[in-house]
Amino acid sequence: MRTSRSYQTHAIIIKQSKFAEVDKIITVYSSEFGKLRALAKGAYRPGSKLGGNVEPLTYSLLMLARGRNLDIVTQSQCIDGFSSLKSDLWRTSCALYILELVDSFTVQSSENGALFNLLIDTLQRLNTAGKDEILLRYFELNLLHCLGYRPQLYHCVVCNSSLKPVVNYFSPSLGGVICPICRGNDFDSRIISVNALKVLRLWQRCDYTTAAKVKMRPALQLELEQELQGYIGWILQREVKSMLWLKELRGEMMLDNSTENH
Repeated sequence: MRTSRSYQTHAIIIKQSKFAEVDKIITVYSSEFGKLRALAKGAYRPGSKLGGNVEPLTYSLLMLARGRNLDIVTQSQCIDGFSSLKSDLWRTSCALYILELVDSFTVQSSENGALFNLLIDTLQRLNTAGKDEILLRYFELNLLHCLGYRPQLYHCVVCNSSLKPVVNYFSPSLGGVICPICRGNDFDSRIISVNALKVLRLWQRCDYTTAAKVKMRPALQLELEQELQGYIGWILQREVKSMLWLKELRGEMMLDNSTENH
């Protein structure tokens, strides 16, 4: 709880918007207080001491003063600017997608240390690990867990029977997997293969190092993306804009690679 007039917090800058001529309003996700909005006075002014420390996709230590409507950033120190990530269009786009997910799923001043740690760990790995999309799927699944939307993957969400190693169905509206007997008229559910269910179960209970060892064919990667995207979209009741951009960018990159190989 912020009881004194001034306080500090470690935070990831999620987004920014211009305010007046040289000020900006930033949205951050912080370790101690969850999502916050704050005013960074003079941040657009050349030579500002805040400068790049309050740019999106920056991990900073912020000192803030409580204000009437918005708290005010008084000092900032960059901890990690994720320079390698920002030099690569694909990884930058992945990072912006991650930030949009956090922004979309969270509300103001609701602390969640597990989510903050997941966010920091994911961005740091993305900064060094390259273009591995397993990282995105692992983040999506564990973000859902951190925020109370952990999908049920072991028992049918209708009859509660243990799921058998056969083709089952994932229902976004029910938050988990339905057995073939109970599927009935739940037409918003989609097939989930035995292999996809195995991978999701593993990722629910393992660390990222273990998750990254899973070898997957493109078809399984696509299935996992569709399952998680369908669930996320149902919860938010909309598509995530940056995911649409990621899909477009992926298509362009595949086309460029195909052209180069001919």
